Amino acid sequence: MLQWIIIGGGIQGLTVATFLLKKNKTTINKLRIIDPNPKPLENWKRCTSTISMPYLRSPSVHHLDKEPFSLQAFSKKEHKYQPNTDFYGRYKRPSLQMFNDHCDHLINDLDIQQAYVPSKVRHVEKGDGYWKVYLENGEVLRTEKVVIAIGISDQLHLPEWASNLKKERTNSLFHVFDKELPPFEEMDGPFVVVGGGITATHLAIKLANMFPGKVTMLKRHPFRVHDFDSNPEWLGPKMRQPFVKMKDYENRRKAIKSARHKGSIPSELRNKINHLVRTKKLTIKNGVVNNFLIQRNGVQLLLENGETITGSSIIMATGFEQGLPGREWLEPVIKQENLPCAKCGYPIVNHMLEWAPNLYVSGALAELEVGPIARNISGARVAANIISSI
Repeated sequence: MLQWIIIGGGIQGLTVATFLLKKNKTTINKLRIIDPNPKPLENWKRCTSTISMPYLRSPSVHHLDKEPFSLQAFSKKEHKYQPNTDFYGRYKRPSLQMFNDHCDHLINDLDIQQAYVPSKVRHVEKGDGYWKVYLENGEVLRTEKVVIAIGISDQLHLPEWASNLKKERTNSLFHVFDKELPPFEEMDGPFVVVGGGITATHLAIKLANMFPGKVTMLKRHPFRVHDFDSNPEWLGPKMRQPFVKMKDYENRRKAIKSARHKGSIPSELRNKINHLVRTKKLTIKNGVVNNFLIQRNGVQLLLENGETITGSSIIMATGFEQGLPGREWLEPVIKQENLPCAKCGYPIVNHMLEWAPNLYVSGALAELEVGPIARNISGARVAANIISSI
């Protein structure tokens, strides 16, 4: 029988795995990491590569390894990195390439691939003093402890008009994180990027450099400029202590919503966007799509303010549905095991992130305990530290 099964092989799951292994809470042969992708971090790498994100938004002390300065030490040991180009700004935000190299180094060093099982979870149930995890590949694994570390990245959000357009003209509208997204070089211009957050901004910058003068960015609000997507004070006790003292989970949900700088971007991205607008490589419009008209050579988007935008390729950077992650298999488990949930449908867990005896959560599922940072790399580290302290 296994000691630990981690459901989710992304940033959250691998951070938990790293902490467990480096704190000698388990060994690689007593651990399994379940994820539908062929390799660890595949979804993360695909999404960040699609938008050509040059630097992470997180500072250099936020990564998968246990020691906070591990990434900086790695950058000095590997002589191909330069402090002035691979770390950005006063928070030393790491380049994506260096961050991914550091992740790969950890995966190889800890022999993570040996514990990795590329399959979907079908069901989880409590056995006689252990947990049984049923996989779509037919395997049934038995383990002492389970960590559910799944996110919402499979739940792509499309507004109603976009869903309708997708049905009527499949090759005219895409979500930027759709696994079936064709290469941009194979799409027809002009392009319309719909969204105003960090993903939309990275994407608009990439496309404007690839197809100058043929890209319009359509956003509902002025740019919201913040260094991070929530106040850094949430990393420490100043904000978290009052949060966990709230007994009403609806108030915790309100606090999370209020604390997040949803749809925000750091200042250097706004500066890059402004430069592309000044040099006429990019057009920016503010507005909300009301409807669309399909034309012979493209699609005309009709805005609520009466304006129109015409494009051949509409690329949605509209984020993810905020419902419970893994709903398809997780809701039956919640019902069967009588797992406590708040009105929003998310887990009510104890201070050790324990949902039921020996069943733990990380990432989005832990946010009613960890707070607004739960889905970020910083939140992954908080959760991993708590779970590996058991």
